[in-house]
Amino acid sequence: MPLSQTLKLAFRFSLREMRGGLSGFMIFLACIALGVAAIGGVNSVAQAITAGVADQGQTLLGGDLRFQLNQRDATPAESTFLDRLGTVSHSANMRSMARLDDGSDQALVEAKAVDDAYPLYGALETAPQLGREDLFGEKSGVFGAAAPDLLFDRLNVEIGDRLKVGSATFELRARLVSEPDAVSDGFGFAPRLMISMQGLAASGLIQPGSLVENAYKVRLPAGASEADLKAIQDRAASDFPEAGWSIRTRSNAAPALSSNIERFSQFLTLVGLTALVVGGVGVANAVRAYLDGKRGVIATFKSLGASGGFVFTVYLVQILMIAGLGIALGLILGAAMPFAASAALQSVIPVPAKGGFYPGALALAALFGLLVTLAFALLPLGRARDVPATALFREMGFEGRGFPRLPYLATAVGIALALAALAILFSGDRRIALIFVGATVFAFLVLRLVGALVQWVARKSPRARSVALRLAIGNIHRPGALTPSVVLSLGLGLTLLVTLALIDGNLRQQISGSLPERAPNFFFVDIQNSEVDAFSTLIGKEAPKGTLVKVPMLRGRVMALNGVSVDKANVPSEGAWVLRGDRGLTYDAKQPANATLTEGSWWPENYSGEPLVSFSNDEGKALGLKLGDTVTVNVLGRNVTARIANFREVQWETMGINFVMVFSPNTFAGAPHGWLATLTEKDATAAEDARLLNAVTRAFPAVTTVRVKDALDVINRLVGQLGTAIRAAAGVALIASVLVLAGALAAGNRARIHDAVVLKTLGATRRTLIAAFSLEYMLIGLATAVFALAAGGIAAWYIVARIMTLPSHFMPEVAVATLVFALVITVGIGLAGTWRVLGHKAAPVLRDL
Repeated sequence: MPLSQTLKLAFRFSLREMRGGLSGFMIFLACIALGVAAIGGVNSVAQAITAGVADQGQTLLGGDLRFQLNQRDATPAESTFLDRLGTVSHSANMRSMARLDDGSDQALVEAKAVDDAYPLYGALETAPQLGREDLFGEKSGVFGAAAPDLLFDRLNVEIGDRLKVGSATFELRARLVSEPDAVSDGFGFAPRLMISMQGLAASGLIQPGSLVENAYKVRLPAGASEADLKAIQDRAASDFPEAGWSIRTRSNAAPALSSNIERFSQFLTLVGLTALVVGGVGVANAVRAYLDGKRGVIATFKSLGASGGFVFTVYLVQILMIAGLGIALGLILGAAMPFAASAALQSVIPVPAKGGFYPGALALAALFGLLVTLAFALLPLGRARDVPATALFREMGFEGRGFPRLPYLATAVGIALALAALAILFSGDRRIALIFVGATVFAFLVLRLVGALVQWVARKSPRARSVALRLAIGNIHRPGALTPSVVLSLGLGLTLLVTLALIDGNLRQQISGSLPERAPNFFFVDIQNSEVDAFSTLIGKEAPKGTLVKVPMLRGRVMALNGVSVDKANVPSEGAWVLRGDRGLTYDAKQPANATLTEGSWWPENYSGEPLVSFSNDEGKALGLKLGDTVTVNVLGRNVTARIANFREVQWETMGINFVMVFSPNTFAGAPHGWLATLTEKDATAAEDARLLNAVTRAFPAVTTVRVKDALDVINRLVGQLGTAIRAAAGVALIASVLVLAGALAAGNRARIHDAVVLKTLGATRRTLIAAFSLEYMLIGLATAVFALAAGGIAAWYIVARIMTLPSHFMPEVAVATLVFALVITVGIGLAGTWRVLGHKAAPVLRDL
């Protein structure tokens, strides 16, 4: 029979077979739909946010181009260059202390000063909505300001109240509702205080070496293309090679946000793929159970002369049609997610998600769904093809038939490899994707071995006196037992949750417990050279038992490594953060007390040769640097090249004063700079900290004081929110695991009915059977939970101790929660199906034996 005729006939038989509905395929549909919806929805939402950033790039950036300079204004030549491009708006950002007019309280703020041209795009929204002069203008020596609700609540102030910043007084004239270009300024630990450039100048905060970011935003004439933007960037680099400015365009308005969204969507996609792969076990169980129920029909087909290939085709078409329905349901859910997310994410991400239809993301999800279906359905279909009709009439099903023919096995393996290759290919970070895929495959293999080990232990265990326990142990290792399916389906989801819970718990423990014990009480920034001695005297008076550490500090950008521009250097992702934006820099004639050299030697105290630099060991190795290499940094508009004299170990987790680069003193001779200081006083109370903070703010209004505990509280909240989001995402994989578990138990119901009827006929009571089934589910759930705890604990330890280099601790509460969850799920779902099994009458079942 020609292939086309075979397919046509198989399709007709498939449609007739499916007239009975989708009974037995609900778990199948749910697993496929859940995985496809997760992958399609996550990628659609990520593309929606990316489209929102691209669509509103000018508003989010504050212009078509953004030139940022640190610790200095643009020179006259640079200003002339910018003015010729178009309309320019100048804003300045810096941290400072805002204190009440009577000096009774103060708070750290992110001060942003704007000029008359601000904003070039978008609108500044305040409540009440005021004009620029009414909002920021000077009235009787008092300037205007706007701030968000957070600052009003933190200082317990109202509109009309006054604050002092530096030596100037500001009146809070409105609440800040929306700042159009906030996302381009990056994340801030403190609330915004928006003022005018005139107000900032009057405050006296801008001193030589002050840590201020100057942003020059340019609005180009209408019709400027991306090629025009690139040409301007190239011209700025060639005309001002030592400007050291960071240039961004409207197409790259929020690189940090875009990068974080890309990473998070990659993680969620991999979690969705895990859910889909776990669901594949449910597909295999559903297909096997369905074919088991159709064994009479398959036997009849074969008895009437149908070939094994025809039987395979008939049921493959059915499976693909049902999978198509599940994929369609998942795509509908995934397509709806951008519209739902556009409203839900509005308060979380300051970028509107552009609701719409994203066919690329949905097509990828559909492809993953199809490949998972084929990979897991081919093996049971292949086994059904080769079972002779006499065996089907004689036996209960397909259990114990071993592997199918080599072509089916090879095709299933090939599809699984294609699935893994696509997951890696479409990932932003292929190394992470490769590790994730490898770990998933490894987990599958290990879980198979764990299932086999549990069965072996049950088989070798001594004969139990309790009838119920004896039946439970026998059910664990008998042919066709549920053990492999339950361990595989529940184990992967539980392992993922345990890993994430332990990582999150260890991070929280570090932030709320260990870090505050090692970290200083305060950081002091922007201490002027002329005030260092007076500042030290004040700290000695207010905190006589404290330890004050102070170092000179500048800001600079790494421009080149060994003479090669960092824009052209091939840098591994582990060290790329050192080259992004500006870094804190310092110099020291002596080796710092907290520095341990790993290579090289420190320079002499009176060194006056070529500039030298000490580089952080881990970051230097990640960048591929070695002793004698050169690093070029731009400081205050001047490129300085230094040779690496040594590498040193840096313990970032102490939160003390640490720098990636420490230079020899002659490197920045004569350069204006401020000082950075820390104060450590372990026994200080909250009241003593508050008193010292108030004293420093009153005596040195231009010094920015950061209380470390407040910063850690902010970080702890962020970690908590991120951990909740990640655990919720991982919950998708666990839901798939539970669905597969339910499907596996449902697939074994026919064998359970047979066992229950035979045992009841032989005198077993309902109580005995319930006890036997409960013990069976409990033992399997316990074994799965123990594996999840062991595997998840090892994975979490490796990530926390080896990758994050933090102390790792096992958390008993996670172990207890995992055990309880595993037992409740397995016993609960198992008994839910068992009640129906025990209700069957014996006679109809016995007649079919």
